[in-house]
Amino acid sequence: VICVMQVLTVSSSVPPKVFAALSAAEQARCSLQDFLQRERLISNMLQQGAQPWMDTLGQTLNQVDIIDRHMKYLRCLQHIEELSAAVQQCLMTSSIWEAIRAVDSMAALDAGLNQSGCSHLQNFLRETLHFWHKIIKDRLTSDFEKVLTQLQWPIISPPTQSLTPSANSQEINSQLDLLVTQLLALQTSYPPPAALAMPPSQATPLCLPIQIMLLPLSRRFRYHFYGNRQTNSLSKPEWYLTQVLMWMGNSSTFMEEKIQPILDRAGSSISLHHVELCRGLLSLVQEKVASDASRLLYDDVLFCHLVEEVLQFEKELRSNQSYPTVLPGVLHLLLEDAVLQKWLTVEKKMAVEKMDAMLSAEGAWSSQYKDISDMDELKAPDCAETFMTLLQVITERYRALPCPSAQLKFLGLQRELVDDFRIRLTQVMKEESRCPLSARYCAILNAVNYISTILGDWGDNVFFLQLQQAAVSLGEEEVLGLGVTEVGRLASLEGSLFEGLLALLDRLKGDMMVRLLDWTMREIAEKAKPYCQDRWLSLPSQHDQSTMSLSSSACPMMLCVSDRLLNLHQVLSFSLFQLSWQGLAERLDNFLYQDVILSNHFSDGGAAQLQFDMTRNLFPLFGHYCKRPENFFKHVKEACIILCLNVGSAILLRDLLKESEDVMRDCAGDPSPESALNELGVYCLASCDVLILLNLRASWPVQ
Repeated sequence: VICVMQVLTVSSSVPPKVFAALSAAEQARCSLQDFLQRERLISNMLQQGAQPWMDTLGQTLNQVDIIDRHMKYLRCLQHIEELSAAVQQCLMTSSIWEAIRAVDSMAALDAGLNQSGCSHLQNFLRETLHFWHKIIKDRLTSDFEKVLTQLQWPIISPPTQSLTPSANSQEINSQLDLLVTQLLALQTSYPPPAALAMPPSQATPLCLPIQIMLLPLSRRFRYHFYGNRQTNSLSKPEWYLTQVLMWMGNSSTFMEEKIQPILDRAGSSISLHHVELCRGLLSLVQEKVASDASRLLYDDVLFCHLVEEVLQFEKELRSNQSYPTVLPGVLHLLLEDAVLQKWLTVEKKMAVEKMDAMLSAEGAWSSQYKDISDMDELKAPDCAETFMTLLQVITERYRALPCPSAQLKFLGLQRELVDDFRIRLTQVMKEESRCPLSARYCAILNAVNYISTILGDWGDNVFFLQLQQAAVSLGEEEVLGLGVTEVGRLASLEGSLFEGLLALLDRLKGDMMVRLLDWTMREIAEKAKPYCQDRWLSLPSQHDQSTMSLSSSACPMMLCVSDRLLNLHQVLSFSLFQLSWQGLAERLDNFLYQDVILSNHFSDGGAAQLQFDMTRNLFPLFGHYCKRPENFFKHVKEACIILCLNVGSAILLRDLLKESEDVMRDCAGDPSPESALNELGVYCLASCDVLILLNLRASWPVQ
């Protein structure tokens, strides 16, 4: 009951408290709005009263800022004038080092004003800096040139002896040391003026002493190889290329003995200053080559000559002058689109002309090493050897190019030329196919084999393997005419850049070999007709084998085989002859087995005569080229074994083979037909073939 009363009391007292709280909140809100309104009124009054003061103060501050900037501007201008006056005073007193330090201060001030908007001040400072920089440089250049003259620079002709010291050499060397060091300090204080700036192709500008040393050489170069001088001939680029190489070589000793030690002591970042001199001279060559190349785009002969000379110059520059490979030479000038396309066009044109000439030459199909057996293993005709030499020369020309993409373009040209030459060989081969045993037909076969062999070797060459990887990485398969499968094989190094060409050449070689062997076998088969029709069944037995002689009917065939083997050995390369005599042995084995053995019946005397003809006459003809020629006549050899078995062994073998045909026989303990044949030396012939041969025997006992 007490709890119920308490609940009723609390519930009755809650509403008045809530109402009181709401009333208090409403009063607080109204008070806050009053305060905010009063604050806005006071703020507006203060702002209206203070605004004139604020405007006046802002104007005063702006005036102070302008005056401050003007003061800084004037102080900077005064500092520039002070530095300029200091440089002038130093030059008047010949205090070159102090003048260089003042110029260095100007350069530092100029660097600090880079972000400034005071363009007129910047221009004034830079003009002043360039003015004093040029004056100091001109004075140092004049003194430096005088010292160089005393040291007999430039060295135009090869020095006859090492640089010998003169009476005042110590004084001259001291002046040289001082001037070179001051020139280096002047260059590091501020970049050189545009008059001595290097072309954009140079990675970094040459050091100032080297630039000054190049001036007399540059004047000589432009005097002799520009304008209307006779030495400025488009047909003689070797004149200026050779001259520059001579200057490089003649100057190396002077640079090493005189200039290099000074630059090393001065802490120069360039390790080989002879290379720097070469780089400066090379800029003259680059400008000249670029100019001449653009003028020779419509003259094939002169353009080719220029390319040859530039390639030779690059080779000598890298080898004789030890010019670093990381620095550009002159080959990049040949990679300009117009020049490179012209080079490819002329290269193809001249190669096609040479192919026409080499195939129509009088000795095109004879080997120049035919009288030297040790050097004539491939028996390559002169046209094939000349063609591969042509391709090798093309390779040597583009091998040094610094651009793999350009190299691949030349490789594509080589592939095109090889295919063109293959087509030409095929056309000549078809004209000679009426007589495959002719010397020209065999020479064509040797040519195909020679080209295939060389291209196979090239496929494993490091240079072409690098090109192969470049073709995959650069996606140049379209240039080489490759499919997706071939590109995959190239990427995995399973194939080579010449794989497609090798397949075509091997197909042509295979077709020619088949035609050659078929023609030879037709001739042998014609000579073998009397031998095939000999009286094998009626020949008497001869107990004394020493009295046996070659069948008279076999003589024409044996003579033909001997002549053809000798002829093929003389006209075919070693590898082709190996294929030819083995192919001929295979065909002859099948022919004798089918047309002589299986087409006749044999008495004991006939079988013995056949075996004698084969083992004592035919096989030895091939014994000159292998140790066991009988292994290439397996059908004939094993057939002779079966036909010459004594009667008892033949009967037992026949019974065993016949029983083997009965699948229901009890084979326990009986030898297998294969093991029985193997014991006799028969491995190639099947059981059914042996039964046929046994049935060809005429000497069976009467049942």
